[in-house]
Amino acid sequence: MTNYVMLNNVEHFDIKVMDQVFTAVADNKTAVLTFPTEFSNIQREYPILLSKDPASGQYQAVALLGIQKDENLFLQKNPAADNFFWSGGYVPAILAKGPFITGLREQMDGSAEAMVYIDLNSPKLNNQQGKALFLPQGGNSPYLDYVTKLLNIIQQGKIVGDAMFAQFAALELIEPLTINIDLVNGDKHQLRGYYTISEEKLMNLTGDKLELLNKSGYLQGAYLMLASLTNIEKLIRMKNARM
Repeated sequence: MTNYVMLNNVEHFDIKVMDQVFTAVADNKTAVLTFPTEFSNIQREYPILLSKDPASGQYQAVALLGIQKDENLFLQKNPAADNFFWSGGYVPAILAKGPFITGLREQMDGSAEAMVYIDLNSPKLNNQQGKALFLPQGGNSPYLDYVTKLLNIIQQGKIVGDAMFAQFAALELIEPLTINIDLVNGDKHQLRGYYTISEEKLMNLTGDKLELLNKSGYLQGAYLMLASLTNIEKLIRMKNARM
């Protein structure tokens, strides 16, 4: 059970975070949320697909990490401990942020200020080893600055993503995607419930619609999503290597 509290440099001065430690319980996920603000990094290693938020029905982007349920092919067992390390060159922001989230604190004038909150029940926290959150004189450590940057990527990416995917839907660019996978051992898998951008419809957009997509900054996002699909073959190779 999580226990999020607002981070401060008095009560949490001596907390350290084992930022490179992952666990099968928390991180063994077939897909995780990703955001347009990190698409350029994500598309180099992971397929970027769309799924529908069960609560709102809105489209959201996910990075595909595995083929079977509760499978993350980028988690590698650490033989010296009961945890895992990440084998990819870029960790999606939703995982890299660790035990932190952005929360809102109400101000005297009624406005809300974004603040960093920390999960005190996270197994990544201790007082002996890991990355410090604060400098000896009380300022933010480089690691905490990095976490703040990741939280901004997520917060701003959610805003951009909602608008981007709504634009894609309005232009009828989104289509369902079914992925059929045959492994070297004879196993067959089918991934369903995902969506992607129709390359044909994107290429056939009229001038006005194409200009609208380009001016809004969403055209690059569509092409990054399409380019990322080549990483499906990478996942299959990684899965076959474990057979």
